[in-house]
Amino acid sequence: MDYAWYLFGFEGRINRARNWLAIPIIIAIAMCWMMVFGMLTIGTARLLGVSGPINFSLGIEQILKLFDPGFYRTLALAKLPMILSQITGSILILWIFFATSIKRLHDRNKSAWWTIPFFLLPGQYDQVAEWLPDIVVLQVLLGLGAFVLCLWGMIELYFLKGTAGTNRFGADPLAPVDTRPAWEQQSEIEMVPRTASPPPVWRVKPGYE
Repeated sequence: MDYAWYLFGFEGRINRARNWLAIPIIIAIAMCWMMVFGMLTIGTARLLGVSGPINFSLGIEQILKLFDPGFYRTLALAKLPMILSQITGSILILWIFFATSIKRLHDRNKSAWWTIPFFLLPGQYDQVAEWLPDIVVLQVLLGLGAFVLCLWGMIELYFLKGTAGTNRFGADPLAPVDTRPAWEQQSEIEMVPRTASPPPVWRVKPGYE
């Protein structure tokens, strides 16, 4: 399997098994990143004089900080290596997640736009809930909608079978692969030289003249 395409490419299709396989791979990468870079950057922050509790985490909220003007106003230079490490690790993890999820959506004959209702909208539940009035019914409806979208996305990506045969996104990943060597026409055709001679001249046998 081409792991570069599997983990980072957005074209083509993958089946349910390969999409399930992406979960432990993402967890392993996240744990290794946090253990290695987290310890290094936290140690660097301590050496540069950062005091108090230091939180090292990965997630989309780390990336959203880049678009928050208030984040830059409170940014301390000593925390910059740790923040860059968190943002880089978060981008890597989310890239792998969306690359595998989009290829699985392709297997279901769905475009990448379906990641918006399945992942992005439910992921903004907390932010949207803060904007709404403090009305219980609205909060319940919002939470129910986010839950339904997450459940729908999970069923689509991890439990439903992909479309049979080739669809608009590529070949069926479960189609049998022909492992026979390719037939080379020139090497298989045997050119037999012409050795036949003209037929002998017919003669009338004696006694029949």
